[in-house]
Amino acid sequence: MHLHLKKGEKIYINGAVLRVDQRCSIELLNNVTFLLENHVMQAEKATTPLRQLYFVVQTMLMEPENAHLTRELYWHQSGCLHAALRSRDLLAGLTSADDCIKSQRYFEALKIIRNLYPVEARLLAGTAEREVA
Repeated sequence: MHLHLKKGEKIYINGAVLRVDQRCSIELLNNVTFLLENHVMQAEKATTPLRQLYFVVQTMLMEPENAHLTRELYWHQSGCLHAALRSRDLLAGLTSADDCIKSQRYFEALKIIRNLYPVEARLLAGTAEREVA
């Protein structure tokens, strides 16, 4: 796999943080876990249930030595969401993310969760409108 990084960009590989000092390409020759900087969510941005779940999965990738602990947190949060959600789209996506977590495909789970943000936003906006009315 070839990755192209810009000057000053960070990449997280198997828990290590690397920053490149100039534009470069990296070829990953074996199976590694990585996150590009633009997919990393800062803690203060985890403001909705799905963003909080994303942050937990991201932590599994960035801190593999603690993945067993963050996996427990994931299952707790996922269980709470399954119990609270009524949206078929969100439940289906969450079930897919759960399957990825079971098989330790964390990057795939992140992608699934990110794709659910618009559905969550519509749901939260509808809830907010009902509370105001």
